[in-house]
Amino acid sequence: MQQGTRIAPSILSADFARLGEEVRAVDEAGADYIHIDVMDGHFVPNLTIGPDVVKALRPHSRKTFDVHLMISPVDAFVPAFADAGADIITVHPEAGPHTHRTIQLIKSLGKKAGVSLNPATPVDVVDHLLDQLDLILVMSVNPGFGGQAFIPGALKKIEALRRKIDASGRDIDLEVDGGINFDTAPAAISAGADVLVAGTATFAGGSGNYAANIGRIRGTGG
Repeated sequence: MQQGTRIAPSILSADFARLGEEVRAVDEAGADYIHIDVMDGHFVPNLTIGPDVVKALRPHSRKTFDVHLMISPVDAFVPAFADAGADIITVHPEAGPHTHRTIQLIKSLGKKAGVSLNPATPVDVVDHLLDQLDLILVMSVNPGFGGQAFIPGALKKIEALRRKIDASGRDIDLEVDGGINFDTAPAAISAGADVLVAGTATFAGGSGNYAANIGRIRGTGG
């Protein structure tokens, strides 16, 4: 496990009219990753951005672009997001017929590969993928919208996945997304998460507050 808690602000909560500026602002404020939520209005009930937006944002930050694909079928879109500048591409096992093949595709394009578990997706779905994964994302809300409340049952899932990752001996990020704020972040960290996706909590109050917000989520700020 890497040292320290990393923060991945979700640009879903940013000002879309100023998206490049917002990415630069959270980068300078101490973000570790830039989390990009891609939704298709089919796999999840919302429609967000495509690879052209990722490509347009790429010059605004050298931080890791953590691209979460909530689209189905997903395989046909993976190369476009890889070409656009994604560093990590995360998919859902329900978004295609052969998750292992999808992970292989991501890796073949030179990108890090992640798998995302919805609240009802069991943890054992990762058992035969661990040797290929760079990231496991626990959804602590049902995906589709920002600003939802953290589902407490996600903590046991985080704990179970922490044990699996540690037993594997591999350096796999354990990321949590959904309802992460100043109150829920400590519990997620205590359960074993080392990357926190935070949209609403990061972007609250405008760019002058981003550094303080990130510090508070990480547990190092007042």
